[in-house]
Order: sequence, then structure tokens, then C-alpha cells
Amino acid sequence: MSALWLSGCGSVPKPASARHEAFGAAETYSRLIDATPAQTCEAGRRALLSQGYIVNSSSPDLVEGTKHFQPDVESHLKMLIRVVCVPEDAQGQVSLAFVTGVQESYGLKKANTSASLGLSAIGSLSIPLMSSSDSMVKIGVETISEESFYDGFFSLLQQYLNEKP
Repeated sequence: MSALWLSGCGSVPKPASARHEAFGAAETYSRLIDATPAQTCEAGRRALLSQGYIVNSSSPDLVEGTKHFQPDVESHLKMLIRVVCVPEDAQGQVSLAFVTGVQESYGLKKANTSASLGLSAIGSLSIPLMSSSDSMVKIGVETISEESFYDGFFSLLQQYLNEKP
């Protein structure tokens, strides 16, 4: 019986997240930058601000910004971009910038509720009370993986670095 149980364990599927994750040396989320970490993160902050992002936090080694979109009446998207800047050489003049974009999706959920009001003094008279409410419900969260998204961000970051005083 235990052999049968053990053979069943070998066929357990991987979690969905593990099936989509493949570690490799691709430079989708990071780039070497010829500037200090503080200069790199400041250029990242400016790049986010120039595209309408609200900067939630900013320090010499981390910048985080959000932007909201409403593609249609019944949906909403929230973009979060995080830039982490770390020194890559002993002198601190070269940095490695890591950028991650996360998109949260929300959808409109309509809920109808009803209640009745009984008046015992009058008898069995019920007055139905109907109401409906709409709320936005999170329906998905996904890390952006398109290389073109990150290529565009790093290109804009480099543009702000080239404008150093």
C-alpha cells in the first residue's frame, strides 16, 4: 500500500508559479549602469515622474512608483514599478539597477441585496427593500515580463543620466 502511495507522490504537478519561472542570465530586469547607485536611482525617479507615476518612496538605493489606468468603465489597472540600485564595483562608480513592474487588475463587481421590513403591529405586511452596490475587486496580479517594457524604461533612465549637470 505504501508503494502505491509513494508512486502517486511522484505525479504531483508543480505549483503554477514554478511552471512559469525559469531562472537565466537574461538581462530583462537588470542593467549595468555607469553611475553611482544614488545617481542611478535618481535617474529612475525622474524617469517615473516623467511618465506620470506617483513616487511612493525614494532613497539613494530604492525608488518605487505607481500609476493608475482605467481602460474602460468596468476595469481598473494599477502599475507598480520598483527600482533597486546596488554598487557593482569597489569604488561605487558603477551600479546594477534592478527594475520590476507589477500590474494589478481590478474588475467591477455588482451586488444586489434585498431585505424586508415586517410590521407586526399591522399584521403580516412586508415591504421589500432592494439595493445594489458596485465595488472594484482585485482579479489579478502579474509581474510584467515583456523585454520591450524594460528596454524602454532603461533607455529613459539612461537619458536622464546623460543630462547630469
